[in-house]
This record gives sequence, C-alpha cells and structure tokens, in this order.
Amino acid sequence: MSEPRATHHRWDDLPKEPLKDDLSRRLLSTDRMMIAQVFLEQGCIVPRHSHENEQLTYILEGTLRFWLGEDESETVDVRAGEVLHIPPWLPHKAEALETTLDVDIFTPPRQDWLDGSDAYLRSK
Repeated sequence: MSEPRATHHRWDDLPKEPLKDDLSRRLLSTDRMMIAQVFLEQGCIVPRHSHENEQLTYILEGTLRFWLGEDESETVDVRAGEVLHIPPWLPHKAEALETTLDVDIFTPPRQDWLDGSDAYLRSK
C-alpha cells in the first residue's frame, strides 16, 4: 500500500464560481471535508436553509449577520476574526452587513454545492 500524499492548493488557482450578482465562491473538497471561500457583497442575503453538514464559518473580512433556528429568533453578528459553528440541521440564514469574505468548512462535503443543486443560493 502506498503512503498517503499531501496536496498543495492555491486559492487563486481555483475557479471563482458566480452564484448570483452579489455572491460567488471557490471551493475545494476531499472525501470527508470541504472548504470554501465565499464572497458576499454588502446586502447579499443567503436564504434560510439547513443541511446535514456540520459547518464552521470563519470571517476574514466584513460582517455576516446570522438568524438561527426555525423561527429565526436568535441573531448573531460574526465579524472579521470570528468563527461561528453551525451544527447539522440547524436552520440559518445570513446577510452581509458589509462586503464580506468568509471561509466555510463542512463535514461531510456539501453534495449540493458539488453537483450544483443548491438552487436556494442561486435565486435572485
């Protein structure tokens, strides 16, 4: 059996996928994890959704406001240098309070992001 090998990637070498006018992403997926750069213009709304994947959202630039729970009763503003953990199946939506760059990490990988069936992100 061969020894596992590390793989080196550069974000700038990965294609930037436009989802709608104010939202785009780059992603990298392995068998058990996914990492994505998500670019949101101020005012961009990510509609309420939930998924089986555990999620970490790390804000590099800007601020995202999240509404959490089925009734969206909990809100949290996540700013540059902060991380939000979203457990599996927790409904959430977000709004970019300013132009934002975040890094999302998912386990397992988001199949809907890989196969393009993430229509909730692509609607105007």
